Amino acid sequence: MNPEQGIRVGQWVRRHPLATDVIFAAFVLVGILFAAVTVYGHPGGTAGFGKRHLAGHTVLISVAACAVLVGRRRYPVCVLGAVSALVITELVLGSFTYLPGQRSSSLVIAVVIALFTVALRTDRNTTRRAAVATVIVLTPVAMVFGTRPWYSSDNLGVFAWTALAAVTGEAARSRRAMFEAIRERAERAERTREEEARRRVAEERMRIARELHDVVAHHIALVNVQAGVASHVMDSRPDQAKEALGHIRDASRRALGELQSTVGLLRQQDEPIAPTEPARGLAVLDDLVDGFRKAGMTVSVHAPAAGGPLPSAVDLTAYRVVQEALTNVHKHAGPEAKAWVRIVRTGGPSSPELTVTVDDDGPAPAGAAHRSVPAGYGSGHGLTGMRERAAALSGTCEAAPRDDQGFRVRVTLPLLAPRPPEPGVTTAQAPDAPPPARVGPRRAADPAGRPA
Repeated sequence: MNPEQGIRVGQWVRRHPLATDVIFAAFVLVGILFAAVTVYGHPGGTAGFGKRHLAGHTVLISVAACAVLVGRRRYPVCVLGAVSALVITELVLGSFTYLPGQRSSSLVIAVVIALFTVALRTDRNTTRRAAVATVIVLTPVAMVFGTRPWYSSDNLGVFAWTALAAVTGEAARSRRAMFEAIRERAERAERTREEEARRRVAEERMRIARELHDVVAHHIALVNVQAGVASHVMDSRPDQAKEALGHIRDASRRALGELQSTVGLLRQQDEPIAPTEPARGLAVLDDLVDGFRKAGMTVSVHAPAAGGPLPSAVDLTAYRVVQEALTNVHKHAGPEAKAWVRIVRTGGPSSPELTVTVDDDGPAPAGAAHRSVPAGYGSGHGLTGMRERAAALSGTCEAAPRDDQGFRVRVTLPLLAPRPPEPGVTTAQAPDAPPPARVGPRRAADPAGRPA
């Protein structure tokens, strides 16, 4: 039989367990009858094997015992008890039917098979109890009613075969349990790898989606404003329209550069020199702010922490937060709004943090005491992206209307390790930064008239 045929036979056996048990019981019956009809010692007194006449009860009990073996998989303990009772009956009846030298204990084979099945399909304690009970009951009966004399090897072999069946079945069960555990661990490890792969793919998709949203939303907003300015003054002030077109060209060039860096994460992911983040950070914060100033916004920046070294992930997140917050100010409050950006280190030496605050003085809607959360802040992807970026670094993101008017975005990012303060750098409020504001039901007004 070649390996392919062996595999097919094994598959058929697993699909048809009842038919397999019937065929196996038939083979056992043939073996029992063949052993029962054969006796050691020739009738003429010469050495060799002879045969004996089988009594009717031997054939009937043998057939009944093998028929009971068909149910050994489902009822192993019950089958062992039934087969043992039939074997004892046969030994007792055979003591009256056969001569002492012609008695046979071949039917014990059925007990051995049943005990092996008990050890294979139950637990260790059940196997021990069944083996002990079988040995205590069956061995004395075989010695009294079996082959003469009582110490014959056939009678003592009953003890050896029953003990061997229990030990072999226990070993087979342990081996099967070990293979099942190995297979289960392998399947669990495979599922874990697949889940981890899906999780990493989802995280990478979300990260790239945030990058694309930040790049596109920021630069397209600036391009839209400058295009409107150019269209408005094209006929009356061509020089100003030309300047607006130049701003559009610069903004679109920067957008293409950042898009190329972001898409490069996908194209170069297998190369060792592939970038892991777009080359942006607080080092180019001035370029970002200049773009909004050219679009007509008034932006004041107080960022002493931007000049010092920062972890790359914190640096990029802080830049994207400022970019998205100013884009939302420009979109919802208009280009005439004023914005204040403040980036400082807080938390002290034991738990240093980077706090990024962006305030604006956008007007409230008519008839409302406060400006409500805009769609871009509350239900779009802007605030969601900022919150996801902050959460990825174990930080926090707060966005809410200010007391009298305007809006505030504050993101706190923990630094990976405490850093000593830069010489001469202080976190005191800059002269052009807005005073701290409370977000809540109480209102506070600045004496100078600047929004709180």
